[in-house]
Amino acid sequence: MPVMHPTTIDEATALLAHYPGAMVLSGGTDAMVEINDGHRRPEGSVVVVNRIAALRSWRHDPTAKTLTVGAGVTYTELMREPIASLIPALAEASRTVGSPQIRNAGTLGGNLGTSSPAGDGLPVLAALDAKLTLASETGIRTMAASDFIVGVKRTAIRPGELITEITLPVVEGWQGYAKVGVRNAMVIAVASVALVFDRPNESVAVALGSVGPTILRCPEAEMLLASSLDWATLTAHADALEQFATSVSAASQPITDHRSSAEYRRHAVGVLAKRLARRAGVSS
Repeated sequence: MPVMHPTTIDEATALLAHYPGAMVLSGGTDAMVEINDGHRRPEGSVVVVNRIAALRSWRHDPTAKTLTVGAGVTYTELMREPIASLIPALAEASRTVGSPQIRNAGTLGGNLGTSSPAGDGLPVLAALDAKLTLASETGIRTMAASDFIVGVKRTAIRPGELITEITLPVVEGWQGYAKVGVRNAMVIAVASVALVFDRPNESVAVALGSVGPTILRCPEAEMLLASSLDWATLTAHADALEQFATSVSAASQPITDHRSSAEYRRHAVGVLAKRLARRAGVSS
């Protein structure tokens, strides 16, 4: 089983074109768990992309109001300034990922490649309508992060493609991320919520993790809260937050498994959404 270490995106895409079934390895934090547990067995080639400098870089465009993050940027880097101030919800989600050792190795591109509904970075990408860039030997294409994830650990990536970067809008307004699990640290999310307030556009975005086969948006809850707010003061009518929480819970599609019941997950996302709204300063 050949293990290859390209140092440029062109080298990586050439290898993926030659070995279309190759496993792409970045931080390896998801892959090694699956391999050690016997749930995955790489039988072909492995293309390790953590030596590609272009994947480890990021850039902020203040004119376009975007942040573009290389797929190989680690969670530790996402927690640091200035990224932490530009996309606070992403930094907050990154702080909940595993241990310091995991955050030093794990990457946003890897999170997307695995596409587990419990991936901590994914609700933030969905709430911000992030765009992905994918490269192959035949060219480059972009797509919405929400379209990339098509099922539990299933993506729309094509043979020979490599996730190269993620572009997120820098939104003026409060944003945050919260999750619950069976303990306080190093835990897979039982339920998670990302909430984003876009004050100039007077809009709200909510995305849910671990309560459906993919990351879920909550359009009815978003419209309900946005229309209930006095955007100058972030005050809402007395029942607005309760109605918002109920609507978020109703948008979830949870299952019962060894980590939680569907009923608990459905309740939890409503509670988390309401807590995040209160953290944002919403009051009755």
